[in-house]
Amino acid sequence: MRAKGKVVVGLSGGIDSAVAATLLVRQGFEVVGVTLQVWEAEDEAREATKKWQERSCCKVGLARFATEQLGIAHHVVDVKSEFRKAVIDDFIDGYAAGQTPNPCVRCNERVKFAQLYEVAQSLQADYVATGHYVQLVRDMATDEIHLTRAVDRSKDQTYFLHRLQRDWLPHLLFPLGALKKSDVWTIAESLGLPVDEISESQEICFVTQSSYREFLEKEVPEIGRPGNIVDLSGLVLGQHQGVFNYTSGQRRGLGVATGERMFVLEVEPQTDTVVVGPEEKLFRSDCLVGDLNLLCSTKTLFEKPVMGKIRYATTVAPAVVKPHSDNVVQVVFETAQRAITPGQSAVFYRGDQVLGGGIIINSKGGRS
Repeated sequence: MRAKGKVVVGLSGGIDSAVAATLLVRQGFEVVGVTLQVWEAEDEAREATKKWQERSCCKVGLARFATEQLGIAHHVVDVKSEFRKAVIDDFIDGYAAGQTPNPCVRCNERVKFAQLYEVAQSLQADYVATGHYVQLVRDMATDEIHLTRAVDRSKDQTYFLHRLQRDWLPHLLFPLGALKKSDVWTIAESLGLPVDEISESQEICFVTQSSYREFLEKEVPEIGRPGNIVDLSGLVLGQHQGVFNYTSGQRRGLGVATGERMFVLEVEPQTDTVVVGPEEKLFRSDCLVGDLNLLCSTKTLFEKPVMGKIRYATTVAPAVVKPHSDNVVQVVFETAQRAITPGQSAVFYRGDQVLGGGIIINSKGGRS
């Protein structure tokens, strides 16, 4: 008989997911490891000569090693087609539209958890688990489960998981949410994982070229249409080789000389125009956010101020969220925020609880 139930653990081939599986085995769960193969692996002969951290995004070898150490089953599921449609095409379309999309947010929502949940159902598993640094907390008064920030705030990943479906939450486990990263490394060493060879990737997993710009040019050659770089008055300051090369707040690589520091304020794909100006013009107090995914009621979202986060690397800031139109809200910050960027996610918190979030549509910047 199963002591605590059957759980499907998503094994990415990294330390965190391997440790998550280890903890669940130790806690008495029946654990099944599942690696989602989202991208074409490189030539296997070349892969074998590389260090772990240099191998392709689907590190099947390390995941298999971890499951062998734990004595659990391991399945590799090919989801390259789903990943292509849901993440890569969205990434390309976003840049073509003058946005700066976050593929990790889309991957977690549309591929990783959706596919793991499907596999869990096929295996009649009770739970899905991953190595993400987030927590789930049950409200004893309402019996609702809330997504909350991790104990290790420097590793907290709630920003990337704000698009989880509410009805998934009772079936999810996040064993690392209450741990510090240093604790995770200690457990990994006890498992015999090659921790000295594993680094945490900060890059986009499917971009094997030197930069995402090179990837986009290879995928969509026509994306590099030239156009004008203009100031706020419309004066042409220079030329560019594709609006996809620019994002709000960018200063380097503009190739214009005006006698003062200039920053990208807005990208206009309809006219292939990049608008630049002084840094103070980057600060905006409000933006529209659409494609919402809420983990609370709209009443709960609107009734009190929230803490808003407009980019993973930024801190949260006080704001109010107001209704605007169908599945679109207006977010008004107490203090103007720098470079609110279309395509990025805006995530709403109250205390440690994640209320939900959406995709930034605009920030009323540039010449608009």
